Amino acid sequence: MAEGTKGDVGELVDLVVSYAKQETLGPLRGLGRFVVFGLVGSTLLAVGFSVLLLGGLRAMQSETGTTFSGDRSWLPYLATAVGAVVVAGVAGWRVTRGPARRRSRP
Repeated sequence: MAEGTKGDVGELVDLVVSYAKQETLGPLRGLGRFVVFGLVGSTLLAVGFSVLLLGGLRAMQSETGTTFSGDRSWLPYLATAVGAVVVAGVAGWRVTRGPARRRSRP
């Protein structure tokens, strides 16, 4: 090969490598940022809902007088568990039926 051809091949390889880096690393960095913010947000929501449910449980146990005493002492736990299932169900429903699904339809 001539010297000019070797230089052209080297430039072509450099061009392909830089293009591959630009088209793969850039979007991956953006995706990483999206995942980190999603994980932080979901963790904070989980902690917040847990504290809210625990507060509701403690309020039912202490602020209702004798309503939940004796044989009915398990009812605040049931109400809290039902509340947790409802929150998880709404979250799951929004994940599966949310705006992303509407955008993916043709």
